[in-house]
Amino acid sequence: MAKYNEIKYGRTFMGRLKFGGDLLEELSASCEQNEIRLGSIGALGAVQKARVGFYNQQAREYEFLEIDKPMEITNLTGNVSLRDGKPMVHAHITLCDSKGNAFGGHLAPGTIIFACEFIVHSYDGPDYVRDYDEDTGLPLWLI
Repeated sequence: MAKYNEIKYGRTFMGRLKFGGDLLEELSASCEQNEIRLGSIGALGAVQKARVGFYNQQAREYEFLEIDKPMEITNLTGNVSLRDGKPMVHAHITLCDSKGNAFGGHLAPGTIIFACEFIVHSYDGPDYVRDYDEDTGLPLWLI
């Protein structure tokens, strides 16, 4: 059975991330700076290069793809919760190259911003804390 809580909208932040920054690090820093402990994230823009992950369910580890070319961010969606007492951004990203080929996966450090506009919605509700999940090997929400 699904586990969930009712949450309410809190604050909303809209902004632009810095050229040349690491996309995941910049989003995480924005959440930490604004004390966002629970939220959702969306973003559009472009990257100079990317690093995305795919979780190998049998090996229980991430495999990473490094894409060293400019691409458009066609979608970035994610959430913010707590891990080790600090805000953690968990995001997935879809990118396309100049020929329209799509790439996507778990946003990983090493994705370098060309231009990025983002929105973060913070929520009021119970803390969602990530911890090791025995069934999957992933740090999932304890609800």
